[in-house]
Amino acid sequence: MLKPNSSWKWYFNTDDDSLMLELGQDMVFKVSIASKHLVPDAFMDIPFSVDDASLFHLYNDGLSDLPLSGPRKAEIILNAVAANRFHKPLLPKSWFFKDVGGDLAPEAGTIIELKTDFGNAPFLVIENHGAASLCMLASEEDLALTDNKSMRFCEAIKVMNDRLSVYKNKRGKGKGRYALVG
Repeated sequence: MLKPNSSWKWYFNTDDDSLMLELGQDMVFKVSIASKHLVPDAFMDIPFSVDDASLFHLYNDGLSDLPLSGPRKAEIILNAVAANRFHKPLLPKSWFFKDVGGDLAPEAGTIIELKTDFGNAPFLVIENHGAASLCMLASEEDLALTDNKSMRFCEAIKVMNDRLSVYKNKRGKGKGRYALVG
């Protein structure tokens, strides 16, 4: 697994029209956020900060129970850090998701579940803004929102918190259970 260090650097690659993260040792990560959704700071060279590293570890901890490979976890973590720092503010698009009547107030790094008429999927909470949260799809399978619109892995969306439900880990059913002894 990647470990953040002081040599990492954000920069915008005009040839690819993409935000990149230079990881050193001839490794570069291409962020999945379209350039039209980036704030102006994303177009400058900026070092990977201590705050970025803190978010990296926070998101990594949150993803520990998801059935993703190490490289896929690294991908979502780096995209989530980039979204937290460089994504333009979004308006909630809650109409795609079922109102579960919940009152979750999830912290950043929490895995929640969102449900549509076509299915459900886990999402990583990037930021909670009080009544709504910026979330990133944490499933490798696309999630259909409508008959002709779907979300892809690492795509971000802002959703009202009454649409969020607690994520129930479908793998490792016996994990976390204890037997009473004596």
